[in-house]
Amino acid sequence: MHAAPSRRSLLTAGVAFLGAQALPFRAEAAEPPHDVTYAEDFDELWRTLGERYCYFGEKQTDWAAVRTLYRPQALAVGSRDAFATVVDRVLAELYDAHTHRGDAADGAARLPYYDLWVEPGSDGGALVTSVRDGSAAADAGIIAGDTVTSVDGLSIARRAATSMPRCLRHPDLAANAYALNVAVAGRRGEPRRMTLRAKGGERSVLLPVKMTPQLPDVEARLLPDGYGCIVVRSFSDQAVIDAFDAALLRLREAAGLIIDVRQNGGGDTAVARPIMGRFIAAQKPYARMRRRDGDHLSDPWTEVVDPRGPFTYTAPVVVLTSRWSASMAEGFPMGMRGIERASIVGTPMMRLGAGVFPLHLDHTNIQLQYSAEPVYDVHDRARSLIEPDVLVLPAEDALTVGMKTLDRKRRA
Repeated sequence: MHAAPSRRSLLTAGVAFLGAQALPFRAEAAEPPHDVTYAEDFDELWRTLGERYCYFGEKQTDWAAVRTLYRPQALAVGSRDAFATVVDRVLAELYDAHTHRGDAADGAARLPYYDLWVEPGSDGGALVTSVRDGSAAADAGIIAGDTVTSVDGLSIARRAATSMPRCLRHPDLAANAYALNVAVAGRRGEPRRMTLRAKGGERSVLLPVKMTPQLPDVEARLLPDGYGCIVVRSFSDQAVIDAFDAALLRLREAAGLIIDVRQNGGGDTAVARPIMGRFIAAQKPYARMRRRDGDHLSDPWTEVVDPRGPFTYTAPVVVLTSRWSASMAEGFPMGMRGIERASIVGTPMMRLGAGVFPLHLDHTNIQLQYSAEPVYDVHDRARSLIEPDVLVLPAEDALTVGMKTLDRKRRA
């Protein structure tokens, strides 16, 4: 994987992407007195994203208008917390769930997609299409097909309007969907009361703050018919590699293997790639990537997987996915399919299509990340558009479908 450029190199690279429509960056002629801390950090944020954010070509965001609207707000704040709120608003203009602040406190809007995935409904509500297993929403009996009509006493339309980008050149349905998903996610550290409509009528539910249970990053077990299952909940820790190796050794003789990343929020390529290496005997490409190069994306380069011992698992493999498979947990199933060692069984994933770079704002010490390197499969299809080989319907059990898929692969 290419190394991320330094912040100094990013700041000196220029802002050619903004082109003729961009406002030239210069000090305002008659600014009121302000704290240079916020001015300099805002300028660093705006410049860096203007130079390095990778999805301006897909967005309707007018980045020059973002500076015009939010820089005066940043200069007028009186505290770091207030400045952080302005940063959140700037990032929301990109309506990208992979671009966000990393140190948000209680009371800030939760990131989508939290425990519900919703789409705009035909009647103005938010149609639930997926519910995260084990979440407060699942505990409350919310299911796909329900429609959220209000959150905390406000109609879903009014809640979503507060999260809508304000600097779009043209309307964008993707921005509407993003705002709806922010609305149903609620606020960090706070419960939510929702009104829902379903076939049985309307009901109100209280979703308490639910702590995520501390489960192992890797678990393994033997399934019926001699199949093995390895659940991988994170690719964030190097210890995951050793845990996966131990699980694979235990299941070495399994007639087929299911790798479950349905509750995996992502992590590092340096963790996922060695795991892929256990399934091949020779080096293979698994992904292609690009990076901003002025006003366009660079030519792609190819990422490869090297084989890794002490043995190669050669029986059929499927990878289970869900809407909650995010980032590297999208890249892993894509890569396993790319090296021709697995079929993807489940639902479309979280649609986070790029590798991210970190950004640290020096004066306020705010940490954030942004989409920087679009990822594609070996056929140059965007990771964000990856579809499963076998779609699991809401009424179906994914594990059962996975075992049936292994049955078919063994007979082929």
